[in-house]
Amino acid sequence: MNSFVSRKRRRISPSPIPVPATTDYITAPTVMGNDDTDFKLALLSSLHPEIQQNVLLDVLLAHDGSVEDASASLNTRPSESPKKPGTIGYQSSLSSFISPNAIGEPSKRVRPLSKKGKTLHLYSPDDVAAHTPCSIIHNFLPAEEANALLEELLVEAKSFEKMTFKLFDNVVQSPHTSCFYVESLKEEESQKMEYIYNGDRLTDIRQLTPQLRKTSPKVQEAVNSEVRTRIKTHYPNGQKLRYQSTTLWKPNAAFVNCYNGGAESVGYHSDQLTYLGPRAVIGSISLGVAREFRVRKIIPQDADTKLRTKESGDEAGQIAIHLPHNSLLVMHAEMQEEWKHSITPAAAIDPHPISGNRRINITYRHYKEELHPKYTPKCKCGVPTVLRVVQRKKENWGKYFWMCYAGNVPGKEGCDFFEWAEFTAEGVPVWKRRKGSEGEKED
Repeated sequence: MNSFVSRKRRRISPSPIPVPATTDYITAPTVMGNDDTDFKLALLSSLHPEIQQNVLLDVLLAHDGSVEDASASLNTRPSESPKKPGTIGYQSSLSSFISPNAIGEPSKRVRPLSKKGKTLHLYSPDDVAAHTPCSIIHNFLPAEEANALLEELLVEAKSFEKMTFKLFDNVVQSPHTSCFYVESLKEEESQKMEYIYNGDRLTDIRQLTPQLRKTSPKVQEAVNSEVRTRIKTHYPNGQKLRYQSTTLWKPNAAFVNCYNGGAESVGYHSDQLTYLGPRAVIGSISLGVAREFRVRKIIPQDADTKLRTKESGDEAGQIAIHLPHNSLLVMHAEMQEEWKHSITPAAAIDPHPISGNRRINITYRHYKEELHPKYTPKCKCGVPTVLRVVQRKKENWGKYFWMCYAGNVPGKEGCDFFEWAEFTAEGVPVWKRRKGSEGEKED
């Protein structure tokens, strides 16, 4: 089990040390002060010599320093498979180490476990749902369907390309290859002629493959079920978030990414909301090699805060979610506004019998008709604008705005267009009337 990476040992307050009745009695002197934690850990280690010290410390802390309770929980937990050195590990649920009355009701707020500068590794679906803005379903598709989808997309991925765009006046390429898929020929033509990404048009847009088309209804059903559960068990008073849509989530587009080897990755980012709207939900299938999906919560800062540093971006720590072959990760409505996510480089990976060192990732999305480029504001460059949200500054945190991103295209300059965006409580855009604009609309 991996827990916090490289951390200082925390002190547990002195308390009597009862010994489980199921073990031999161990005579030891009373130890106080800083040595108290070490003594309790040593005692627990003598009772469970097969378990690593960092795991024992986590369990001891989870039971407020009670050796008896910690040992009892370890005696009842499921056995673990040994971890291979240098590869992605496996871990049973953190909740299996904690008694039911210590966990609390699912609808109650869970105390964050991630700490500044540390990485918490999660593998269990229960832990992922409790401590991140995501939920995960393992073995999502029947094994033969997952393998067929993987094999089909590995063939497709041979012609995938890296995206090129401008970042801070530098022309850069995405660190992995990708392609965009839509449902029909009509939508394919519309995407090529009308939609804008990173200030420019996409040229490689394809129709859903047979296996992608077969999988879409299953993703739709699973994601909508997970969203209903999320609202009921994690949101205040069991109510949807403000700006979260009440309509059925229906995937009508998909980005397919290919990560060839452990070095190919993607840095921390939030997905664009321009055609998805506020509080977007995304369903993401992982196939082939298992990789780490990391998330970190964005901590808003005061207006007078100095330039953001790398350390301030890690203020709340990181959480690493293990994404095995044939898993469906649901990024819920709070994800894109309040968190950032990444695929971290992997020093070592376990090759997959079908894909070798490659990972295929499918992100299903619900493009909304009311956010078609014919409705969205155009900047002074004449290009449809991008929808963004204030994430870093407390003053306007959570407010949406439209801005120019024509300058993202290498060789082009953008403009200073800016406009606050308005939405109903259900996330429907409220358009300002513009003279002569196509699809003129006002709610």
